[in-house]
Amino acid sequence: MKAAAENHGWDVLAEAIVPDDKMRIQETIRSFSAQGCGLILTTGGTGVAERDVTPEAIREIMRVEIPGFGEVMRAQSMKITPNAILSRSLAAIVDSSLVIALPGKPSGAVECLGFVEGAIPHSVALAQRKPTSC
Repeated sequence: MKAAAENHGWDVLAEAIVPDDKMRIQETIRSFSAQGCGLILTTGGTGVAERDVTPEAIREIMRVEIPGFGEVMRAQSMKITPNAILSRSLAAIVDSSLVIALPGKPSGAVECLGFVEGAIPHSVALAQRKPTSC
């Protein structure tokens, strides 16, 4: 994920490996936002296993969910694997950051990021309350 972000020209300011625990996920997202991370990418925890709690963790602290990100990621992923229908990937604004919950499979995470990358700069600007050209 770090290499994919850097390939998009984005600076990676922080990274962490966090257990499947809602409180720890929330604390990490809030910490990264407080450090000035405009985009926070999470991987894993978006399936339907009992331990998969990332969407719930994000929804409990978000200001607003952006359904289009998850819809596009699932629709494009369905062209690759029928199991994409099980994904609960999403995007939301938490504090002043765009948070995108990506699948845990490394190739799936990179693919999904590619499906939505065009909307990320504008979304981050809106999350950070910066002027946009649109």
